[in-house]
Amino acid sequence: MEKVVFLVQGSAPIPYEVVFAKEGKNLTAFCTCPAGQNGQYCKHRFAILDGKIEGIVSANVDKVKEVVSWLPGTDVEMALKEVKAAELRAVEANDALSRLKKKLARAMRN
Repeated sequence: MEKVVFLVQGSAPIPYEVVFAKEGKNLTAFCTCPAGQNGQYCKHRFAILDGKIEGIVSANVDKVKEVVSWLPGTDVEMALKEVKAAELRAVEANDALSRLKKKLARAMRN
C-alpha cells in the first residue's frame, strides 16, 4: 500500500492531517477537518487531488504530483469528473439565471 500524509492549514490553529492511500485501484482519502471527519465534501482533499499546494504546511509538497498520479483508473477519478462537470453546469445555470433576472428587471421598467 502506498500512503502520503499532508499537513494542511485550515481555519483551526492546528493544521489538519490529510491522508491519501492507494492499494491497487483503490484510492482513499481522509482529512481531520470537521467535514472530513463527518465523511462530507472536504476542500482540503479535493484541492490536493486537483494538484493545488496552497495551504500545505508539511515539507512534502512535492508528493502532491504523486497523489494526483494515483487517480487514473480509480472510482475516485470518475466521481471527481462527475463533480467537476456538475460544478460547470451549476456555473452555467447561475449565469443564465442572472441574465434572465436582469431581463425581467428591464421588462418591469418599461
